[in-house]
Amino acid sequence: MLEPYPDLVERRFEDWLARHNSDFTTEQVEWLQMIKDHIAASLTIESEDFSYAPFSDRGGRLRASRLFGPELPKLLHELNEELAA
Repeated sequence: MLEPYPDLVERRFEDWLARHNSDFTTEQVEWLQMIKDHIAASLTIESEDFSYAPFSDRGGRLRASRLFGPELPKLLHELNEELAA
């Protein structure tokens, strides 16, 4: 039986987060969950997507850059690979 894509992304995210959870603050985890939801709906995420809701409602690209620093591009790449593969 095929697993619905959002469920697959959720499962992969939970596995990924379990491996990295101690690396992130509560606010970062909230952003990671929004990123996961975006990937589940849109198949990928790019930094340009932070210009749109729900990210723009929480500070957009600037806030994401402040939260994750120079690791943001690497993090987005890793999440795209891990969750959408």
